[in-house]
Amino acid sequence: MAIERQRVQEQDKMERRHNFDPVESNLTEEQVKLEASRCLNCKNPRCVQGCPVNIQIPQFIQAIKEGNLEKAGEIIRETSMLPSVCGRVCPQERQCEGNCVLGIKGLPVSIGALERYVGDNTKAAEPEIKPSGKKVAVIGSGCAGITAAADLRKAGHEVVVFEALHKLGGVLRYGIPPFRLPRVVLDREIENLKSMGVQFHTNVVVGKSITLKQLKEDGFDAIFICSGAGLPKMLNVPGENLNGVFSANEFLTRVNLMQAYKEETPTPLKVGKKAAIFGGGNVAMDAARTAVRVGFEEVYVLYRRTEKELPARLEEIRHAKEEGVIFKFLLAPKEIKGEDGYVKSVDLEVMELGEPDASGRQRPVATGEVINMELDTVIVALGTGPNPIIQKSAKMEGLEILTDSKGYITVDEDKRSTSIPAIFAGGDVAPVGTSNAINAMGAGKKAAKAINELLK
Repeated sequence: MAIERQRVQEQDKMERRHNFDPVESNLTEEQVKLEASRCLNCKNPRCVQGCPVNIQIPQFIQAIKEGNLEKAGEIIRETSMLPSVCGRVCPQERQCEGNCVLGIKGLPVSIGALERYVGDNTKAAEPEIKPSGKKVAVIGSGCAGITAAADLRKAGHEVVVFEALHKLGGVLRYGIPPFRLPRVVLDREIENLKSMGVQFHTNVVVGKSITLKQLKEDGFDAIFICSGAGLPKMLNVPGENLNGVFSANEFLTRVNLMQAYKEETPTPLKVGKKAAIFGGGNVAMDAARTAVRVGFEEVYVLYRRTEKELPARLEEIRHAKEEGVIFKFLLAPKEIKGEDGYVKSVDLEVMELGEPDASGRQRPVATGEVINMELDTVIVALGTGPNPIIQKSAKMEGLEILTDSKGYITVDEDKRSTSIPAIFAGGDVAPVGTSNAINAMGAGKKAAKAINELLK
């Protein structure tokens, strides 16, 4: 408790408004030693219980204390192949750090920063792989897919990953901006998988380019569907079809993957003066902070509850405020108004909080008051749903994949098995619990374990 929690250096808040460089740098070597010394090495490590993939946190921190960084890397990679990624994007304050004993009376150990440092400064050892003679298809190269591919390859299976886009990484690449997750970090993690012998095929839309039935006919003994949830949820208000209205999915993909903010890009983004993001999660923060960087003069986050209910990470909210994003609460969209086919303003309903809803949060209720706000760009960050391409094509071929009322694939919680033998699903297309990177990784690990048991 006597040692102060070590903090990473951050890029100047005014400078970072104009670039996509990482906002945070790693702890220094001396800071890492100090931060590691804060760990109490609890006999009953609550931090491990709070981690969806159960990284042995006290053990890897102990290895840091002993000056054995390579050992720390080995311990982390026993359960997570993405330490550099998770150290940057996981909601540690609600998981490992949120369960740290030191956090009861003070500040928890900075587990995320330590994990990131270890990930950035150690290499994954190439495992000895004994061929099993089995073949597994992984549909999607996001968190769940990468994790499952690593575990399946370690078990000796031939693993082939099919990615719909032209670059690998899934939401880690097209959704999370490089100022949060540098592309060199993501590329390094993917190269580790390639060196293990995992095969990747891009520009393959399963359900269109190839079907599940064809994969089975091609000799795949098992299939893991982790294609994500790429179907954006929109506002469903008048005027939503006007030019200047984007889903956060489209906006972030065009900027992160296609670099639409550059003049020489073949798919340029029209940048106006005032942009509003509807939503309060991490995607909303990513969209708002990206809008600042591409050149909007005023960027607003409009949320129908109060700041207390914002679901985004506290760190992301803080960074957004520092970068000039303006937050307005208890407002919900009523109608988007346009001129000559483009967004001109938005009518907003003033809300108040009523009784709690199913999530336990107070439900926003319209007061009847409506205000108008001049805008030229609206970005909708209300979440996404599953794209039904795979399910529909499978049904046409006589393979019935059961889904819930919202279209998500129904799976066994522990094995991630679907209604079709030898076909599994996980990640955002078949979520169990909160949708985030580390939970998707947990789903990938569970699916890989179940597939390994099946193929034995």
